[in-house]
Amino acid sequence: MAKAYWFSVYRSISSPDKLAAYAKLAGPSITAAGGKFLVRGAPAKVYEAGQTERTVLIEFESVAAAIAAHDSPGYQAALAALGDGAVRDIRIVEGAE
Repeated sequence: MAKAYWFSVYRSISSPDKLAAYAKLAGPSITAAGGKFLVRGAPAKVYEAGQTERTVLIEFESVAAAIAAHDSPGYQAALAALGDGAVRDIRIVEGAE
């Protein structure tokens, strides 16, 4: 079974306080669901239509595990804390075997 990768690319952050509240809940929820953070931060360099905002990459054992982490009560509580504090593009992608 191929691993899965959850990409979060922030388009804008309007409330650092809401983002901090989200992170406090999201990190433990994601790691409890088997997620491993590989990247967290601003890109060193962007090309084409790349955004310079925060990017997060999380590895999971499977697509199902990544989806379950997103849909879990803990992560949903984190999303509620974030509210309108950021605009993001989240994608879950199956890795190559």
